[in-house]
Amino acid sequence: MTTLALCPERAEPAQRIAGLAAEAMYREVTLTPKPGLVDRVSNGAHRDMDIRLFMASIRAISPWFAHFYAQGEASAGLPAPQTLWAIRPVGLACEQAMFDATGGINTHKGAIFSLGLLCAAAGRLANRTQRLTRQRLCRETSAICAGLVERELRSRTVAKTKGEQIFLTSGLSGARGEAESGFATVRRFGLPQWESALRQGLSQQEALLKMLLALMATNPDTNVVSRSGLKGLGYVQRYARRMLNCPSLSGEKLALALSNMDRALTRKNISPGGSADLLAVGWLLAHYPA
Repeated sequence: MTTLALCPERAEPAQRIAGLAAEAMYREVTLTPKPGLVDRVSNGAHRDMDIRLFMASIRAISPWFAHFYAQGEASAGLPAPQTLWAIRPVGLACEQAMFDATGGINTHKGAIFSLGLLCAAAGRLANRTQRLTRQRLCRETSAICAGLVERELRSRTVAKTKGEQIFLTSGLSGARGEAESGFATVRRFGLPQWESALRQGLSQQEALLKMLLALMATNPDTNVVSRSGLKGLGYVQRYARRMLNCPSLSGEKLALALSNMDRALTRKNISPGGSADLLAVGWLLAHYPA
């Protein structure tokens, strides 16, 4: 894969957001302990994945984020929804690089979708010389994805994928709906929890764990529904809310409580992978002004 020849005046925002997207995946997988998810000490509910596989996946995916940015920049003069079609070949090629690195295992498809969209949104904004902020990145992502749920989920009468089946049976729109909303769950619940934790003097790792809990408590995670149905989703959300309602939970107590939750979710074969993807989105957005 060749390095993109970016114009000097565009290189800084391109390199920054592409680097943050790659770092976001690393921060997510190394965050420990994470209930039901792969981290430094546990494979969670996954029997076919471990942290080494995730690291190989991240190395394969990371170079592609600059290409998402470049396609967004190149399509900035087109209506926003047309950017989705412009970046689709990049997304497919990026997914293939992931599968080549993981032996066909889906480690980061959701992250590629969400982080790739943010990089494309950044390219469109930079082309228009607009300063990158959380609000603008999310608003541009929403514009790019306008009508996505209607086209790819609501208009289907026969489900061909697990995501389509979940939408038909429960109305949950998963990653598509979250992107079309401009990552509303991250903005309304994840980032406020992160900022509150930092104001309280918690470390960035603890703040990330609190953000993850906030996302698990509020995100209608279709990864969870796929494995354990709506009953499992309710279990995860109630468990996360109980933990967030313990204001003194930090340090070793927080780590112990999350380890206990990890064992509980692993026993039930629950993996909140959708919330993990949104955690990466939240970490990236946290590095831009509101």
